[in-house]
Amino acid sequence: MLEFRIPSMTCGHCVGVVTRTAQTVDPAARVDVSLPSHRVRIDTQVPRQSMRNALAEAGYPPE
Repeated sequence: MLEFRIPSMTCGHCVGVVTRTAQTVDPAARVDVSLPSHRVRIDTQVPRQSMRNALAEAGYPPE
């Protein structure tokens, strides 16, 4: 399970992009987003750095 804080994630559109990005990297990933706290939890076997890079490339760099 990976957890990231993404301050730039502020709306439903952002949640959709983050979710689609995670599922592009790992189609089997389960994504749970808490928009008020700007946190995303991703249940995946993909290495943390690979997911971090994908999110950053999509415009949502994790802290």
